Amino acid sequence: MKMKKSLLALCLSAGLLASLPGVSLAEINIVPQDLSAAPTISASALQQLQWTPVSQNKAQNTNLATSGQSLNVGDIVGPVAAYSIPANIGELTITLSSLVENNEVFAPNVLVLDQNLHPAAFYPSSFFAYQEPGIMAENRLEGTFKLTPALGQQKLYLLVFTTSPDTKQTTKMVDPAKAYAKGNGNAIPDIPDPIATHGTTGSLKLRAKTSSGSSILVGPLFGSSGPDPVTVGNTAAPAATYAAPANAYAAPAAAPAAAPAAKSEPMLDDTESYYNQAIKQAVDKGDVDKALKLLNEAERLGSTSARKTFISSVKGKG
Repeated sequence: MKMKKSLLALCLSAGLLASLPGVSLAEINIVPQDLSAAPTISASALQQLQWTPVSQNKAQNTNLATSGQSLNVGDIVGPVAAYSIPANIGELTITLSSLVENNEVFAPNVLVLDQNLHPAAFYPSSFFAYQEPGIMAENRLEGTFKLTPALGQQKLYLLVFTTSPDTKQTTKMVDPAKAYAKGNGNAIPDIPDPIATHGTTGSLKLRAKTSSGSSILVGPLFGSSGPDPVTVGNTAAPAATYAAPANAYAAPAAAPAAAPAAKSEPMLDDTESYYNQAIKQAVDKGDVDKALKLLNEAERLGSTSARKTFISSVKGKG
């Protein structure tokens, strides 16, 4: 899908599908920003969690049995994992793996929250597909998704949990002998495949890295003025930022700064045209970061049309 089409789906609808590995068997019709299936969790319950910081390009391993946290909400069962990820390093590619151990696996669901702990996207357990073992990998459920933090976001939060219906399901694996034969080009033996039951605990591995592509905009979009499942809040009047309790691992950062004040004198027509054209070109090339930087710069110089140009461009009207 072309980047411009990606941006169109991003800003006009509930968002794009997450990018998946080529071998993934996860459902392809999941709309992450449809939060109707996500559990409703109170702000006070979220504030009680300790959010473990995740470093860029470094795997974060979590044993839920020993380091998981309790969250008694709706159908959520067993311990949960809570992560905080820097959101000021560009687009993020997140890979979450849940390892199969003793023919049991934790079926993860992921709720993505912005820096004010407002829900922004939801990945149900059906998103995380079974992956065969390899030389450097084990039997696992795994999913990869991309997030684009909106300008001003300092942190993103991922809440990982499983539900009572998930624990009633199973995952069909590939017998190691079959995997070995397949990997060596031998005849695949006709033997039954093992079944992994879904449990309430397990071992998770989370990786976050920067990415040039994006599929979901997390946080407020310039010009948004009402509630929307994709763009929560308004940069011109940001909601009060959640302050974590003293025992939390990582407190969310300060609220996003308001849009820069424009200069009192109007911008020259030629300069206005230059910035508007540059913003359109950046959006057409899929470089949203550059377009946002041009918007900021133009407004600092007194532009009155750059914001409108940016919004109309990402909606495909520019």
